[in-house]
Amino acid sequence: MVVLAIVQGITEFLPISSSAHLILVPHFLGWPDQGLGFDLAMHLGTLVAVLVYFRHDMVRLWHAWVESITAGRRDGEVVMAWGLLLATVPAIIFGLFLGLIGESMLRVPGVIATTSIVFGLALGWVDWRAPCTREPDQIGWRAYLAIGFAQAIALIPGASRSGMTILGARACGLNRQAAARVAFYLAIPITTAAIAFETVLLIQTPTADAWGAMAMAAVLAGISAFAAIHYFLRMLQSVGMMPFVVYRVILGIALFAIFGWNG
Repeated sequence: MVVLAIVQGITEFLPISSSAHLILVPHFLGWPDQGLGFDLAMHLGTLVAVLVYFRHDMVRLWHAWVESITAGRRDGEVVMAWGLLLATVPAIIFGLFLGLIGESMLRVPGVIATTSIVFGLALGWVDWRAPCTREPDQIGWRAYLAIGFAQAIALIPGASRSGMTILGARACGLNRQAAARVAFYLAIPITTAAIAFETVLLIQTPTADAWGAMAMAAVLAGISAFAAIHYFLRMLQSVGMMPFVVYRVILGIALFAIFGWNG
């Protein structure tokens, strides 16, 4: 589980699809499914990582949101705080819909390979073509809603939540650093919702997961996620999205070659 926790932490915030990697790694190592308890622990670790890394931004946005209600504050940070909340709504609605129809029907290698390739190429095209120079506090609620719909599409396995959110943000005019930050900010409510959902399922179907191993998974996922955020932001401006696009295409082809469509 050490390897899976590190893989989850790294791929959760890079635009390369964590679901694809969590299929490939157990396949090559011959491991069974890690179980719901470990999923919850790893999500908790990645949530703590992004909260710690952007703690100052989160405090500032929280104050802006509160002051917009209590003191009538109106500025770019207020628009950004409300915009991030608005951008979360499509993913929650789509997530509930997928929960009703059964997301597992989409969690097959063919779907993950296809979305990895198609949306990877789309990310590369938008990153290359869009003249993006704006900051997160310089766009309006319509742009945040569009980013939210892009994030909702990422609930299809293989699309990559980070990748689709960056794609939407770049298409709405944000520069690379700003688009990545918005993707990381939006990970907070989405991951919180995922943890709440997994907690309910775990209570309903208790398992014999080892608490010590779960704690280790959370710590390792958190450390690797923190490192991934830090180095991704540092390298983004110089290398852009192309290395990740090439990687996604190769990954999708590998999934097709190994598993076919249904696996």
